Amino acid sequence: MKHNSSIQSGRTIAERREKLETASERAETHKKNRTKQILRVTFTVVGFIAVAFGIVRLAIFFFTPDSADPEPDVITVTPKPTIEIIDEDTGTGDTNITSRMRDYIGQAEIDFRDLAYNPVKAVIPKGAIREVDFYLEGYNGYIKMTIDRDTAVSVEDADRMLHYLRLHGHINEFTYVDVRIEGKAYWK
Repeated sequence: MKHNSSIQSGRTIAERREKLETASERAETHKKNRTKQILRVTFTVVGFIAVAFGIVRLAIFFFTPDSADPEPDVITVTPKPTIEIIDEDTGTGDTNITSRMRDYIGQAEIDFRDLAYNPVKAVIPKGAIREVDFYLEGYNGYIKMTIDRDTAVSVEDADRMLHYLRLHGHINEFTYVDVRIEGKAYWK
């Protein structure tokens, strides 16, 4: 039995695999590999740009309002007071008071009405810059408030104090309720 060998006599294994490459063949192979690498990088960059462009387009589509449905303009209406305003410094009505004071009185009037109170007049005490005293229908005393606090909070504090006075039988005895300081209320 004869055994066939893959090794040929007089030749090495490496000889069969090696092929002499000329300088021009090596340069051509290098050039092809370089071209492939440039194309790969180019297509990758173009792909990323296309994906980024698509994401931006989707974001614009979903997060910009339709031109057919414009957002309505927000109009802030400053409430005008309808109650009598007395400035004790001048002895006149609301002609000499600041617009901030006038706006505060108008908003406080609305807030009192929302809690079922009927404000009758607002008095700016002599020498006071930020204080306003509110007189309510059916009450002998008045409510001292300051324009430095929100009207809703001050009116709510006054409401709590009036409930307290009513509950303890002092509702007809108080001269004033002072709600100018946050978290505290006084009555006399």
